[in-house]
Amino acid sequence: MDLSLNDTQQLIQDSAKDFVRGSCGRDVLLKLDRDPKLVMGTLWKPMSELGWTGMAIPEQYGGTGNSLTDVAVLFEELGCGPVPGPLFSSAVLCARIIMEAASDPQKKAWLPMIASGESVFALALTEQQYNWSAYGIRTHARRSGSDYVLSGTKVFVHDALHATDLLVAARVDGAANISLVRVDAKAAGVSVRALDGFITGMSEVLFDNVAVKASDVVADGWPAAERAMLAVTPVLCAYKVGSCKAIFDLSLNYARERTQFGQIIGRFSRVQDHLIHMVNYLDSARWTTYEALSKLDNGSDARASCHVAKSVSSESYMHACDYAHEVHAGIGVSREYGLTLHTKMSRSLYHCLGAPKAHRKMLENVMGLVAA
Repeated sequence: MDLSLNDTQQLIQDSAKDFVRGSCGRDVLLKLDRDPKLVMGTLWKPMSELGWTGMAIPEQYGGTGNSLTDVAVLFEELGCGPVPGPLFSSAVLCARIIMEAASDPQKKAWLPMIASGESVFALALTEQQYNWSAYGIRTHARRSGSDYVLSGTKVFVHDALHATDLLVAARVDGAANISLVRVDAKAAGVSVRALDGFITGMSEVLFDNVAVKASDVVADGWPAAERAMLAVTPVLCAYKVGSCKAIFDLSLNYARERTQFGQIIGRFSRVQDHLIHMVNYLDSARWTTYEALSKLDNGSDARASCHVAKSVSSESYMHACDYAHEVHAGIGVSREYGLTLHTKMSRSLYHCLGAPKAHRKMLENVMGLVAA
């Protein structure tokens, strides 16, 4: 598999690198970590002006219609930060779900707003079990005249803190099938509570008898939403590839500069072991991620590759952070040093779009290893 970039991807990579270096230095990222509400005012406008909010959206809806690999190249560089914000949630995840599941009038109403950056969508799916499937969804919408009233609680909602609109998975009128409901994040009855200890605007969202128009309901949209979530999973994996690379580079440079007992610590076999483990995790995440992206862009069956990429990249990012802390020792836990930003991000994204264990179970299904 050829991992070289084409001309378009090289331009995307160069632009993203310039953005991360110029606008997302360590001091900026630490400030955003202290106060996530500053993310939108600091990062969203320049991201929108660079056209990143429309990359994954077709031209007919105001986007630029880039390939998933193009988008992944961008997110790999953002992962080096790690740069926070709702770009993935809104312009990739929710945009893809809307393209797959929504009606034509809904697409025409919602996608151009996402592409321009004017609207920021977040997917409100998971509940107490933190399960990225239809299992356990209790949020419901009941008929009220010609419209609906939505009630329920969503937990661990990524980027809800930054959203103008929420795409909510719910059962409508007691139906077994799951529908999707667009809700104004500022509507009466919606309350968003930030969850401490996370770095992705993670929140609990309460819907208390929220009025919803019938035109904002995507009936029986769950099967299409599942396809969409799996298709964009490798883009999230690419973010983790960039993160693994950043912490490896940070650790390698530290091992070359830090002296102990009269020599650089990189000459100690135990430190070398940690760095080699990090290389293994980085390469495993990179190759599985871009194999899945290649299949998706070529129209091949990528289901198995997507499950493998998510399982590998989540565990790679988390374990690479662990080894980075082994290399750095005490300084690594200093907040000002910056490594803990990645540590928090690796944990915050570990379960996003499904935990590794869940993806391994779904891989068994794809491979036909589960009894009917």
